[in-house]
Amino acid sequence: MAPSKAAENEAKSFDPNYKITNNNAIDVHVGRRVRLRRTLLGMSQEQLGDALNITFQQVQKYERGSNRISASRLWDIGQILDVPVSFFFDDMSRDTMDHSPRRMLDRTESEYEEQRVDPMARRETLELVRAYYRIENPQLRKRITEMVKAVSGTSEKD
Repeated sequence: MAPSKAAENEAKSFDPNYKITNNNAIDVHVGRRVRLRRTLLGMSQEQLGDALNITFQQVQKYERGSNRISASRLWDIGQILDVPVSFFFDDMSRDTMDHSPRRMLDRTESEYEEQRVDPMARRETLELVRAYYRIENPQLRKRITEMVKAVSGTSEKD
């Protein structure tokens, strides 16, 4: 039976490790990277779940960071998604790194803040990247990139 909201809130208030072990920023980052790669490959949660012999709901929990991914499971996911395990830790912000359980032990409750939505994890971004790579002409892709940079105000140096 799932714990009640009251029991969950009680755990949050009395367990000093609650923020360290539940929805930790690093677990959320790894889950977002799983989702990013899976989506870029055009694979559904159900297909990934079938390949891992788990339910698509479990894949959802991994991608949200609400369930931790074990080392062996992360290895399997990397093999299925054709990326090294290190891929799941790429592009991690300093703020996310600072949320490792080892670094969080001395923090106070006021230091825990809501995670910002990572633009790389948004469906809009994933769809844009997938559409971009479906363009077969490399010169056209380059011109589109230059146009987007010009519209957004970024330069070649960025």
